[in-house]
Amino acid sequence: MKVFLTFFLLATCGLATAWSRGSGCLCTSDQSCWPSTSEFSQLQSQVSQPLVYPLPTAAACYPTRDASGNCTDVIQNAYDGNWRSSMPGSMEAPNFETFMFNNGTIDGCYINTTITGACGQGSVPVIGVDARSVADIQAAINFAVKYNLKLVVKNTGHDYLGRSAARGSFVVWTHNMKNISYSPSFVPQGGSANDTYDAVTLGAGVQWHEAYDAVNQYGRMMVGGASVGGSVGAAGGWLAGGGHSALAPTYGLGVDNAIEISVVLSTGEYLTVNNYQHPDLFWALRGGGGSTYGIVTSVTYRTYPSLPVQLYVFQANITNSSTMPEMVAELMYAQTQFTDDGWGGYGAMTNQSMYFFYIAPNMTNETATATTQAWTDYALSLEPWGVTSTTTIYSLPSWYEFYVALFSDGIQNGGNVMITSRLLSRDTVAKKSMEVAQVLIDYSASFNMIAGGKVNQIDPDSAGLNPAWRNAVVEVVAGISWQDGASSTEIEGMIDQLKEGIQTMHDLTPNDGAYFNEASLFEINWKETFFGCHYSTLKGIKNKYDPFKLFVVAEGVGSDDWNKELTCRL
Repeated sequence: MKVFLTFFLLATCGLATAWSRGSGCLCTSDQSCWPSTSEFSQLQSQVSQPLVYPLPTAAACYPTRDASGNCTDVIQNAYDGNWRSSMPGSMEAPNFETFMFNNGTIDGCYINTTITGACGQGSVPVIGVDARSVADIQAAINFAVKYNLKLVVKNTGHDYLGRSAARGSFVVWTHNMKNISYSPSFVPQGGSANDTYDAVTLGAGVQWHEAYDAVNQYGRMMVGGASVGGSVGAAGGWLAGGGHSALAPTYGLGVDNAIEISVVLSTGEYLTVNNYQHPDLFWALRGGGGSTYGIVTSVTYRTYPSLPVQLYVFQANITNSSTMPEMVAELMYAQTQFTDDGWGGYGAMTNQSMYFFYIAPNMTNETATATTQAWTDYALSLEPWGVTSTTTIYSLPSWYEFYVALFSDGIQNGGNVMITSRLLSRDTVAKKSMEVAQVLIDYSASFNMIAGGKVNQIDPDSAGLNPAWRNAVVEVVAGISWQDGASSTEIEGMIDQLKEGIQTMHDLTPNDGAYFNEASLFEINWKETFFGCHYSTLKGIKNKYDPFKLFVVAEGVGSDDWNKELTCRL
């Protein structure tokens, strides 16, 4: 425990460490350094499953005259996150399957086969390992280090920065590592027998719908993500980026609920890290970014007793556009009170409507009414100014029933999209809510009430997470989207619009950060925006545990030492 305490006394915002830079380039499949067929055969003999040769999602629809697979299946399931995650080459946002050359040409593989008539590999990795065990991952890493390969790690492919793909790369696919183990008296390795938790250990490939189903069988619930179908990975990038949840205002973020993490390093070493063993790496893995320090094989999380929840649903239509900024501003201002009272949830807006639903565990109906009455009354008071609103409070027997009712079905994935986010602080919503409101309306933003409350009560230096989270009360998100076949000029034009929004929000909220997992490749001062004053400490930890500099992702810790393509060190 002494080592643990000493480390965290050092892991402060004032700590800066200098590290030497390496040199050289990574090998991609278009180069002569790429391993031969016989060399890949040697790798095949060391792993438990056949090597995978990932293809773009729509590859089954080509060649157009004699499709190689079931194109009907592709068309029917293109927006199903669980279906997409079941394939090593499919990304949840298909734009990250494509590759744009410097001349504007796009190499892609579209479901609409008339766009190009051919299926390009784009940024989809060309070969990799279907990892089912620690030994599989060790073999893959040793091979990648031996041949200096451009490596990517893919679990489900939920990634708004394209970190699960890279042109000409070698992939470690962790999706099929599905082990789940529940223990009502879990003791972390190296800990005392009195340090016990009611916990669940999830393999790297477990998705949230699987995790929720598992702990519910034991009358438990846990802090986790919410997406349609529950296809997001529960032990991958979600945690590495921080891990937000509608339950976070009551129980904290994912990083606050992780007890132990197992990981394979670029040296091939397999470590189990926690507050007692390798506490610096445990610190970094909780919020310091995914695919940066090693490949996580499992995570152990706290669980909580399954409790009833209150669900507060609000909907409004606005016919007087001049009323909208005031209403949005008031809602942003109210986030502090909502989260401090234990409410968390999700919402969205246009210039003529607003909708959100918030939940609170273990709250009575009377308390739910009392803590939402101020907002309900305010919204009703706007009726003379063109606002028609409805509110409903539901009492549900468990969080699991809430999750199944709202997230088990629907469409959420499969579209070309780029997004940006901002973590609005208590100070921002108190002093700049009107200015922020207008930007949110202009960009038809969504908002996630997944901070504040318990999140703000935890020591900013307790995890590698961006300290901005500890002052935030709401995350706001905006984005752009386009249809398959859009030209590079059209896409770049939309990106320019996104950049304008990023600049505007940054200027309004210079001290607020962004959520690494829900952001863009164009954030201003990304090291500060994503990691805050923890960046230098995180980089030191990365260099310590990744001596071969194998793990590099867009805007991840240490990527500032690489070229734009992340293939050659500077």
